[in-house]
Amino acid sequence: MITAIVFVKADVSRIPEIATEISSLEGVTEVYSVTGSIDLIALVRVRAHEQVAEVIADHLNKVTGVLETETHIAFRSYSSHDLESAFSLGM
Repeated sequence: MITAIVFVKADVSRIPEIATEISSLEGVTEVYSVTGSIDLIALVRVRAHEQVAEVIADHLNKVTGVLETETHIAFRSYSSHDLESAFSLGM
């Protein structure tokens, strides 16, 4: 499982709509509205690196109102939460 953390700068007048649209994209598991220099954080979880590009470059970046993104790929998880089993159950 590949996890990408995507920082999103967005049109502030449309943050709820943008967050909703991003959260509906296949591969996006969570979207958070946050304080600070960015507006949203999206978590993308996919099985292959090629899918990261599909989700972010081909879809997320094209959502109307997304002004800028910065993507970080996680290479190790220290969480006790077992995401692999959640995905195998179809969640």
